[in-house]
Amino acid sequence: MKRTQRDYSLAFKLSVVEQVEKGELTYKEAQRRYGIQGRSTVLVWLRKHGRPGWSGWSLPTVRGVDMDRQGKVLTPEQRIKELEVQLKEAREKAQLFEAVVNVLEKDYGVRVVKKPSGKSSRKSSSKG
Repeated sequence: MKRTQRDYSLAFKLSVVEQVEKGELTYKEAQRRYGIQGRSTVLVWLRKHGRPGWSGWSLPTVRGVDMDRQGKVLTPEQRIKELEVQLKEAREKAQLFEAVVNVLEKDYGVRVVKKPSGKSSRKSSSKG
């Protein structure tokens, strides 16, 4: 049964949020089960009524439960594998950027100043 926005009581929203946070349902499963039309409605409820810092976009952690991009619960081994893949991709990107910088410097004479890691790009104003 499809519902309209007016049908969602606070108690209903809190119930859905609780089920998703406990890992009983993914936000997409909650959407389908309860006929919630909006594609991001449950995500909005999670951010508004759920625990602080809840994130449903990349790899969310819901009350200590790691989940993949499809909202399925990951075992620690699966989470490690996912993080290893992300690390590999980040290293490959860094190598690509390094190669681009080298080409810019060698072939085009462009000087690229590399910021030391951990330094902010904002200038700090110190009052003496």
